[in-house]
Amino acid sequence: MAREYVHRVSVAEVLLTDVRRCGPLGFCAAAAWTRSHPTFPRGRDDRHSPWMIVETLRQLGIYLPLRHFDVPPTARFLIHDVAYELDPAAEPRAPHGASEITCLASVSDVHTERSGTTVTGLRMRVAFLAGDRAFAHAAGGARFLDAGRYAALRSGAAPAERTDRRPRPEPALLGLESASDVVVSLEGGEVLLDPADPSHPFLFDHGTDHVPGMALLEAARQAVALHSGGRLVRPVSCRMTALRFTEHRPPAVIHCSEYGRSVLFHCRQGGVQTVTGMLRYR
Repeated sequence: MAREYVHRVSVAEVLLTDVRRCGPLGFCAAAAWTRSHPTFPRGRDDRHSPWMIVETLRQLGIYLPLRHFDVPPTARFLIHDVAYELDPAAEPRAPHGASEITCLASVSDVHTERSGTTVTGLRMRVAFLAGDRAFAHAAGGARFLDAGRYAALRSGAAPAERTDRRPRPEPALLGLESASDVVVSLEGGEVLLDPADPSHPFLFDHGTDHVPGMALLEAARQAVALHSGGRLVRPVSCRMTALRFTEHRPPAVIHCSEYGRSVLFHCRQGGVQTVTGMLRYR
């Protein structure tokens, strides 16, 4: 799979291996989830990170519009919402090499501009199977802007910058192996979205003028892990809605409210809420 069709710079981060049409708005895809992903390695019991579900959904949400809905390669993709539900009893364990995952995707709510020729948005649902057994479902929506409209919308956006001035939680408390994977810091009793590495090879694989959705989700997960004292680390389901762009600066504040095994979260930046969502744990 060509990396430009999933908006990845690193070939190693391309999870899709094949995609074929299986109906007017249906698609069958194959993905390989590596056993040794550097950012999201398998757990101690050989389960894959749940973020592999979201990243596969993200890559399908770029590949399908580009290859099957004539969205131009110059378009900017904006994710509005994303969700997944994982069945821990059915999910695959990482074998030698990689897990072969089958993805059954269906596209709906296809929006076009007034002429009806250019697709400007769609929704997608995906079932994930290991062998013939479904173990997860995911869904999301996105819209597509041409370069001119995006540039006008994002004029004045500030780039990311490295900062080591604020204290950070220990990686182990967040379920991480490396300090470079930490994307939160602490200041005045608040948890900030503040990546230790603004050029992180997975979360910031290529330069962006705003915080990417995967980085927002991982920041929320880390904030929950910190809030729970390391009890809640691996979410079995999530939903997240982007209300507006989350900028690189100033750092957004992440708020968590725990309700049993479910945690509501939201990000605020400059007094304005930019992201809201929920993570649920087993």
